[in-house]
Amino acid sequence: VLQIVKESQQQHGLRHGDFQRYRGYCSRRLRRLRKTLNFKMGNRHKFTGKKVTEEILSDNRYLLLILMDAERAWSYAMQLKQEANTEPRKRFHLLSRLRKAVKHAEELERLCESNRVDAKTKLEAQAYMAYLTGMLRFEHQEWKAAMEAFNKCKTIYEKLANAFTEEQAVLYNQRVEEISPNIRYCAYNIGDQSAMNELMQMRLRSGGTEGLLAEKLEALITQTRAKQAATMSEVEWRGRTVPVKIDKVRIFLLGLADNEAAIAQAENEETKERLFESLLSECRDAIQAVREDLKPDQKQREHSLENDSGKVSNIQYLHSYLTYIKLSTAIRRNESMARSLQKALLQQQRSEEDGKRAPRPQDLIRLYDIILQNLVELTQLPGLEEDKNFQKEIGLKTLVYKAYRCFFIAQSYVLVKKWSEALVLYERVLKYAREVQSGAGAYTNSLKELPDVQDLITQVNAEKYSLQAAAILDANDTHEAESPSQVKDGKPLSERFETFCLDPSLVSKQVSLVHFPPGFQPIPCKPLFFDLALNHVAFPPLEDKVEQKAKSGLTGYIKGIFGFKS
Repeated sequence: VLQIVKESQQQHGLRHGDFQRYRGYCSRRLRRLRKTLNFKMGNRHKFTGKKVTEEILSDNRYLLLILMDAERAWSYAMQLKQEANTEPRKRFHLLSRLRKAVKHAEELERLCESNRVDAKTKLEAQAYMAYLTGMLRFEHQEWKAAMEAFNKCKTIYEKLANAFTEEQAVLYNQRVEEISPNIRYCAYNIGDQSAMNELMQMRLRSGGTEGLLAEKLEALITQTRAKQAATMSEVEWRGRTVPVKIDKVRIFLLGLADNEAAIAQAENEETKERLFESLLSECRDAIQAVREDLKPDQKQREHSLENDSGKVSNIQYLHSYLTYIKLSTAIRRNESMARSLQKALLQQQRSEEDGKRAPRPQDLIRLYDIILQNLVELTQLPGLEEDKNFQKEIGLKTLVYKAYRCFFIAQSYVLVKKWSEALVLYERVLKYAREVQSGAGAYTNSLKELPDVQDLITQVNAEKYSLQAAAILDANDTHEAESPSQVKDGKPLSERFETFCLDPSLVSKQVSLVHFPPGFQPIPCKPLFFDLALNHVAFPPLEDKVEQKAKSGLTGYIKGIFGFKS
């Protein structure tokens, strides 16, 4: 039963959470099964109801009819659950479809009690029935009944997983993992306060996975926090207490400590990155909720600013607090990414041997640029302009990250052999580090989470000696490269037969033997002759030899027209 259900769900929409597509598939498969089994409910003019009984269980496809009926009703209920977030009235239809699914599952369990069905199918039918019953009781908020049904389902699947091979057990264990968050949530609502911590641990163990299980865990954790948030009314930050009236902000602030603890306990960078993104997403939603309350309160805030001599209103201060959390979380995320890149830089040689793209110092420079931009935004938060301690603390953090940024800029210059620029930047790193050490007396606690400046000073001093040695070696290599035996002046081979030269291009496909096409050369020009004597020659008179011109007149004109000649 479970294998058929899971394969159908994964192939027809549920991989992407598309319950409507899966419901359409169930309807089409039901129609095909009824046509194949000749088990039609009447004709197009009249409906005649038929029920599957034990007497006609000659084909296992009759059981598929009941299973597809239950799946169609369940998928419609899940579709309505998604739509009920914006249309609450659809929740009544959702409960109706779940009851229909449970009814079909009960019929499937009753039919599977027949002797024609094997023991494995009987157990799976009971587990399927318990699962749908638990879902119905869960939606009705009957926590004890739902927990009993889910526990029954979990017990059956665990026994089935132990009775079969590892390949078959994977499917049963996945269903157990899906049920476990619901069981813990039911236990929390019954009165088990430790269930919330177990839900957080489940989310942490899920790692970087996505899908229905991760979405279910997030939804259950949010519902649990919503109940706890009813008792939260205010928050204190930097010596000022601010009332919190927005439910979404209460839920976010209530889960902030749990999220930070989960990030600290994350086993790998992928899980930590996913938790950071989840925390930032929740923080952005909370800021948007506060921003919507800020818009109608604009005039009132301006009036309070005048009366309180520049002191911002409570809602504005709450907005600054949430923005501080968002920017601080972004800085911690980028710092975590920077640390992982630094570890990868140390293993750069190994990565090159494996054929993978090795990280470069430029990647770290970009991360530190973003961190410095976030620190600039922190200093501009409304309500904190006059807080000297806060501004001093942010200034020291800025110097720390500037030192690391300069260090990796220097590393990038070393790669392109710009020794003097790199040396100047190393000196700038030492300057920033000494400023941090001299001004960090009263802010030692706030700088604990930052990278250690003393380690950076030690590393820079070592890098400076390496840089000087590399510069000297590079200068020697330059002198050797200028020796006559290695100079390549660009002449083809035909023009340097008498000079030995190491030219690797002679064994390549683009060897330079001669200049081709050849260059232009001057040649003698064709002589020009000028007849200067012609200007001084006197020709003999020819008047006696030239025929006298005929007399002109009317007669001559007429003769000329008709072609007569004299």
